[in-house]
Amino acid sequence: MIEQFFRPEQLGQALELKARFGNDAVYMGGGSKLNAAPIRTDKKVAISLERLGLGQIEQQQGQLHIGATVTLQTLKDDPRTPAALCEALGFVYSRHLRNQATVGGEIACQLQDSPLLPVLLVLEAVVVLENNLLQPIDAYLAGQRNALVLGVVLPEPELRCVTRRISRNADGLAVMTAAVALDSIGEMRVAVAGVTPQPMRLRDLERRDLHDAALEAAVSELISPREDLAGSISYKRYITGVVVADLLVDCQQQEVQA
Repeated sequence: MIEQFFRPEQLGQALELKARFGNDAVYMGGGSKLNAAPIRTDKKVAISLERLGLGQIEQQQGQLHIGATVTLQTLKDDPRTPAALCEALGFVYSRHLRNQATVGGEIACQLQDSPLLPVLLVLEAVVVLENNLLQPIDAYLAGQRNALVLGVVLPEPELRCVTRRISRNADGLAVMTAAVALDSIGEMRVAVAGVTPQPMRLRDLERRDLHDAALEAAVSELISPREDLAGSISYKRYITGVVVADLLVDCQQQEVQA
């Protein structure tokens, strides 16, 4: 339960507060995750990022720079946001939640069924950390994730990319989310969430030239879903394979139309 709340005016002050309170403190963007089950925080000190100037979206030399405290709705409304990422933002069904939740919070929290991370993974987003350290998003997700997220950079926002989320209803429990992208030379990138221990790229799959039924079967073998209210293991294996194969076709059609 949060007992102390700080609103530092400068990044250095925020880092000093975190160093002082250590594991008793947590950074807070919009607070949508820290205040909600099942990941409600048990920390006693909250350090707000609201006044640190991390709420900007900028295009620099063809790259899209997104600040950590940019809300999901603000990013969705920005015309520079890639279409696939805009669609993924819409998977967060409640506009009220999109107005509260922040990009940095979605990345740092790393929910198993995150609607955004598959797209960010196939776009090979780069996470900007304190001290301006840059880390590929898959390396960040696989690490300790102790450093403060300052923002995220999309090196190729114009990349062909599509995503899909399967759920029982618009605001219901998600079965799975997948994203597929084609890089500049037509190589496939695939990422999934909800059917693996954490959102992840299926790099082993990407190295193989698979299509249609062969691609469906390979995806089904690579994932490790759990049975729950959203569906059985066999159903999740089946539907994930089908969705990834369909997304690849959608990507290829975008290439033809370009």
